Amino acid sequence: MLQRGEPPPAPGVQPILRDVFVKGDSWFRSGDLLSKDAKGLWYFVDRIGDTFRWKGENVSTMEVSQVLSTLTGVEEANVYGVQVPGEADGRACMVALSGQGLETTEKLDELQKLCEQELPSYARPKFLRFLSEMETTGTFKHQKVQLREQGFDPAKVSDPVYVFHPELKRYERLDKALIAKLLTGSSKL
Repeated sequence: MLQRGEPPPAPGVQPILRDVFVKGDSWFRSGDLLSKDAKGLWYFVDRIGDTFRWKGENVSTMEVSQVLSTLTGVEEANVYGVQVPGEADGRACMVALSGQGLETTEKLDELQKLCEQELPSYARPKFLRFLSEMETTGTFKHQKVQLREQGFDPAKVSDPVYVFHPELKRYERLDKALIAKLLTGSSKL
């Protein structure tokens, strides 16, 4: 967002950049993507950095999170992209979920049905990670960096992880046999 005539920043304020487009201007780095209409009014479009690419498509973490949060029992849904060995085209959708009773077959089937009804195929979660409590940053945003780095690797993740099984077409607990298939590329998401 660009504003002219803004007073000098208080000591230690970092999100305000100076002289971005022309000498004397200021830009507040909010992380929001805005659009200006013909009348000069600004509108929120999306968050920069809260998307990832999968199979040539942009996946909005906010859109997936909003859909999954409508499922009864879901307290929080933290969506992020993870790299899958053998899959060169982006990151697969993974969701860390907190809530009650989410790991039952019935609830997993309900989640799958919800995703099929409300999300395009490229945005549907391939992996589900169940957390007892969602971790947040110092500014109360969902912790994504650590979760993204851990991915679905059982050497790094002790929480229950489920995968949308490519042959069975349903969410199943991720086991060593399927991990081996994914890691070798013999099973594709």
